[in-house]
Amino acid sequence: MVKRHLPRPAELRELVRFRKPEPDARARRLRRALTIEDLRAIARRRTPAAAFDYTDGAAEGEVSLARARQAFQDVEFHPSILTDVSRVDPSTTVFGGPSALPFGIAPTGFTRLMQTEGEVAGAGAAGAAGIPFSLSTLGTTSIEDVRAANPHGRNWFQLYVLREREVSYDLVERAARAGFDTLLFTVDTPVAGARLRDQRNGFSIPPQLTARTVLDALPRPWWWWDFLTTPKLEFASLTATGGTVGELINSAFDPTLSWADLATVRGLWPGKLVVKGVQTTADAKELTDLGVDGIVLSNHGGRQLDRAPVPFHLLPEVVREVGAHTEVAIDTGIMNGADVVAALALGARFTLVGRAYLYGLMAGGRAGVDRAIAILADQVVRTMQLLQVSEVAELGPRHVTQLRRLAPYRVG
Repeated sequence: MVKRHLPRPAELRELVRFRKPEPDARARRLRRALTIEDLRAIARRRTPAAAFDYTDGAAEGEVSLARARQAFQDVEFHPSILTDVSRVDPSTTVFGGPSALPFGIAPTGFTRLMQTEGEVAGAGAAGAAGIPFSLSTLGTTSIEDVRAANPHGRNWFQLYVLREREVSYDLVERAARAGFDTLLFTVDTPVAGARLRDQRNGFSIPPQLTARTVLDALPRPWWWWDFLTTPKLEFASLTATGGTVGELINSAFDPTLSWADLATVRGLWPGKLVVKGVQTTADAKELTDLGVDGIVLSNHGGRQLDRAPVPFHLLPEVVREVGAHTEVAIDTGIMNGADVVAALALGARFTLVGRAYLYGLMAGGRAGVDRAIAILADQVVRTMQLLQVSEVAELGPRHVTQLRRLAPYRVG
């Protein structure tokens, strides 16, 4: 028989642990977020549907995005044993410079639309974390203001080649003068992908006040207050405004982009030149032969050609072919620090996160971006410890198996 007795006051005191109340509602929200998916849920509640869907959505049936995320989930890790991992160093070097973590912030367009702090929040958070920040040609903060927000950190500029070539060339020169060290020359956007969520939402730049958007705004007054009481939302590097995203891209971008443009930009840019949007091994080899400093395997977050190759699936073959001669980075589908570790194990030098950062931004501005980075960093370190590796360089193919749901069907 179990002997029972009334609990003594001293025993109860040992069990009672009241958390100090947090008066800041934003801090309370972010503290409860333990994963990027948690930040996404907060972002969805706090952001109008059109702005949230612009971030969250992809092209056509969104097959590419779903496959990219599934590819990271279909990973089997193989941990080592009996290794001291009391101290783990997640830092690395990429494109000629250091990064405190093996991921950086990817370039994203219209960022102040998601939350008014926009790129300033992203650049400041990246600088504080010691990781690179990438500014898009379609950014809503100027090159110079990003530099001011991250004066001592690494800033990268993502370049779209525009119909007005001189505008693109001027951006390259401004980024160089501002001390940006890496140019991400993007090659996967000759025309806009069909982003059907945006079309269904009537999404435009800048957002328009219609009966539908007003109704959607009623439970989210804070977003509209920020939007209406802060500087006008406009592109920092382009003069064209007004219209859907597809209309803006198709009017400003040049579908005649060619290898000659790459050579021209190479001649203008004094820093590291990295080509973003590579989706075949053959193109990776040709770019490597031309002497680029790096490539980013990317299908643009699934926002351009739907059913495009999954970058994570391409990674091992591309690294085998060109990894000894150029640095290979990867984006698309990364939602967890374990995804980052898996990519590193299969040969990626670095990874870029876009939506994960934007979910944090929408959930809580600069503090939300800090939280997103902290969540990913904790997951990276913990995954490395559980794999029993203490440095990024120790990760290798022996630590990961890609479990493929899809395999090419060959006739004959």
